[in-house]
Amino acid sequence: MNNAEALSAAVDPRRRLRRRHRNERLFRTLGVLALCFGASALATLLYAVVAPGLAAFWRTTVTLEIHLNPQILDITTDPGAEMLARANYYGALKQALYSAFPEVHRRSDKRRLVKLLSPGAEAQLRDYVLAHPGAIGRSITLEVTASSDLDQIHKGAAARDVAQNLRRLDDRQLAWYDQLQAAGRVHSRFNWNFFTAADSRSPEMAGIGGALVGSFYSLLVCFALAFPLGVSAAVYLEEFAPENRFTNFIEANINNLAAVPSIIFGLLGLAVILNVFGLPRGTPLVGGVVLSLMTLPTIIIACRAALKSVPPSIREAAFGMGASPMQVVLHHVLPAALPGTLTGTIIGLAQALGETAPLLMIGMVAFIADIPATPLDPSASMPVQIYLWAQSAERGFVEKTAAAIMVIILFLVLMNILAVFLRSRLERRW
Repeated sequence: MNNAEALSAAVDPRRRLRRRHRNERLFRTLGVLALCFGASALATLLYAVVAPGLAAFWRTTVTLEIHLNPQILDITTDPGAEMLARANYYGALKQALYSAFPEVHRRSDKRRLVKLLSPGAEAQLRDYVLAHPGAIGRSITLEVTASSDLDQIHKGAAARDVAQNLRRLDDRQLAWYDQLQAAGRVHSRFNWNFFTAADSRSPEMAGIGGALVGSFYSLLVCFALAFPLGVSAAVYLEEFAPENRFTNFIEANINNLAAVPSIIFGLLGLAVILNVFGLPRGTPLVGGVVLSLMTLPTIIIACRAALKSVPPSIREAAFGMGASPMQVVLHHVLPAALPGTLTGTIIGLAQALGETAPLLMIGMVAFIADIPATPLDPSASMPVQIYLWAQSAERGFVEKTAAAIMVIILFLVLMNILAVFLRSRLERRW
């Protein structure tokens, strides 16, 4: 009797239905928990990047009354552009600070007073004088960039209520800062220099302009090489290549190359592109070639999948109208597969934008203080610039690192949005 009841319970449809509903609820609950965990991890990551990075988009400036005395500038009364470029602007800045604080007399105090200004303030004054040569001999009001230590105090990133030996600015320097702030001479301005300047030893003057241009040139070279080669290889393998061991071997190796670590491509670029072909080291040209080798398998796989999705009726109709095999592919099949190909290409370029290891191997890790003019000029890239700043000990580079990460994440998001947009607008439903 007990065995009969157990058998009846086992085949009871209502019990099986309850068990299935319970399993479905458990599965949905696990799915919701997984989504919540992923969203919380993403929110934590974004907060860890955005919280310190927002401060980098603002810089602290100090307004000074500067007298452009030709004797202090060490120039003649009618100077040329070359003489103006070599003038003693550092001396003019020191005199402006000494005039703002006439009570400072000791030489050591004067040196500490000058440290409130950024080393780039001299270049800012020079640029102003070169743009306004008629200001020589007159007094001007100019906002110059404050030092990184003063910038961190003004933003609240560095504590000032700790012992003097634990601060970069001593008590006298903080008192001078308070006087400048009380006089309305300390301001926070949007840091356009962060987007237009190259790297610098001074955190307050460092920017990602050089890295942005270097990444642009690298991606341009990568696209120019990988896209035509990848599409051509995919068209041949999918439309014209015979089924034999050789093509199967090629297809297997293409799939394997898509999973090869990126540093291997960097070693390949170091051993072949630099040592054999002798291309200039640390340039976007070499970086683009290495990234194209890494992106090529992704483009080939995406293009082949797009070609496979084109219905055979398209080919048959074109053949029925008398088109040659090449005309069928170029005029009908390939345009229909273009949305999927572009999507795979953009995703491959987005992956290449964030690669660091292969670029480190080919020398794009040096300190470059100039924005590259051509792909043959030495340059850094966005991920390498982030790596360099993350290794710096200066407190000001912490916010610059986070801000650069925000910029590269923004570019990755925009590239993925572009891929989705192109696919939705150009994709055909068969």
